[in-house]
Amino acid sequence: MKVWIETHGCKLNTADSQRLANEFVRSGYELADSTDVPDVFVLNSCTVTHVADKKARQALSRARKSFPEAIVVAAGCYAESGTADLEELAATDLVIPNTRKSEIVSIVSSRAGLEWQEPVDAGDEVVGQLLGRTRGAVKIQEGCDQVCSYCIVPRVRGRERSIPRDEIVRQVQGLSSAGCPEVILTGTQLGSYGFDLEGTGLVDMISAVLEQTDIRRLRVSSLQAAEFSDDLLDLWNGIGKDRLCPHFHIPLQSGSDRILERMRRRYTGAGYLEAVRAAKAAVPECSVTTDVIAGFPGETEEDHQRTLEVLESAELADAHIFPYSVRPGTSAAYFDDQVDVQTRARRAEELRVVADKMAQRHRMSFVGSVRSVVWEGARGTSGLTDNYLRVRLEPGQITAAFKGDGEGLIEDIKFNRLEGLQLIGTPAG
Repeated sequence: MKVWIETHGCKLNTADSQRLANEFVRSGYELADSTDVPDVFVLNSCTVTHVADKKARQALSRARKSFPEAIVVAAGCYAESGTADLEELAATDLVIPNTRKSEIVSIVSSRAGLEWQEPVDAGDEVVGQLLGRTRGAVKIQEGCDQVCSYCIVPRVRGRERSIPRDEIVRQVQGLSSAGCPEVILTGTQLGSYGFDLEGTGLVDMISAVLEQTDIRRLRVSSLQAAEFSDDLLDLWNGIGKDRLCPHFHIPLQSGSDRILERMRRRYTGAGYLEAVRAAKAAVPECSVTTDVIAGFPGETEEDHQRTLEVLESAELADAHIFPYSVRPGTSAAYFDDQVDVQTRARRAEELRVVADKMAQRHRMSFVGSVRSVVWEGARGTSGLTDNYLRVRLEPGQITAAFKGDGEGLIEDIKFNRLEGLQLIGTPAG
């Protein structure tokens, strides 16, 4: 039987989908490609905003229309938070929440009338190529104990728990052996990695991956402002030099200390700027990206202006701006000083104007320089620099795709110009 896995949302979902793909294959299934009609369609959903919920419902309905004979499965975070809604959706055959995600293959097999067999332990070496990805994702921890007032993640992902270091090393090496040139270490709360394990932490784990695998590029997905330390940043110029990607995603959410406190965030606007400056000082030419929520309950124009000021002062490479989305089950959903939708949208647009100007300035600073690029798909059509900038080759430079074994997927590119927010270049040398 053929299975198609569609992934929405964060890199943690990507890591979950990759492992799920491996489990399906080791249980006798075949992963479908874009030309196949799958027997099973699995949506690994996101529920971080109401827009994510809507996209999930649309994807499930589209799958039912495209593959009328397939078993359509809703899984992931929206399947956890909106189980009842999805069970009522005519498009879905199965709704499997995160609390039962380890049972997905057996549940699907039962529905298909197959006798489920224990997966053959063949390691993780197939994951990267099975999902057709150049860049793999490995989950290092899951869950969150911070319980920010706007966030549904603790409800759908549970309490924090770390993946054993040796298991992470094994998965990274498996992806590298499969030809995947870059791996992203992902999770909900990376900075607390190892709190529940004996004798290990984030710095120790990253060091072990670098020492015990031959992965060519290793990327750390997201860190909180309060989690930066000299020991952590030293990795980029020490054992991780030329392998640890010079890119830091540091969520801001708001520049107002008053709003940050209401959000239950553990830093101030000044503390955020200090973390950004520390990263830039330790790792020259790095890119720093962020997330910002516009129109959080109780946010005044003064609070909004403070966020604009912090964002401008940070001089970031990119910022994802989200109008506040009410999430039932979070404490912020019950605040009685909700900001009206029109104001949220207007403030989000003002933040995006600042973010776009920053992004353009940051990218222009690299025109004329040379950086390594990992290509995604056909060579030259779309790639990412080590510091997370989108790149393509000049027209006429795009050639046949690489063989897919990982060799040559990364090459040095000289950037000639900027087109929109995409750097355009030619092979260096």
